[in-house]
Amino acid sequence: MTYVVTENCIRCKYTDCVEVCPVDCFYVGETMLVINPDECIDCGVCEPECPAEAIKADTEPGLEGWRALNAKYAALWPNITARAEPPEDAAAWDGRPDKLATAFGTADPAAA
Repeated sequence: MTYVVTENCIRCKYTDCVEVCPVDCFYVGETMLVINPDECIDCGVCEPECPAEAIKADTEPGLEGWRALNAKYAALWPNITARAEPPEDAAAWDGRPDKLATAFGTADPAAA
């Protein structure tokens, strides 16, 4: 098991989770954060810290594509180890539907 960052992080990009991660397994892109599933130790301390509730255990149904997206972009994006300010419009994006398609041009996280 590992934890993955899901759609609601897109354009919200809160970093409260980064601050509590004991192994620094978060990576940051222009629109969201991801977790490297090979580095995550499954401790779960990040999940309750996410204001957008975008972090989920990959054992939840339907998250296989999100695990693939997290792994892909963790290999491409830089590591983030300290909390940063979220985008000014983060609250306006929190909970909006179809953010994956807007940011990545697909509704399938495995294809992003």
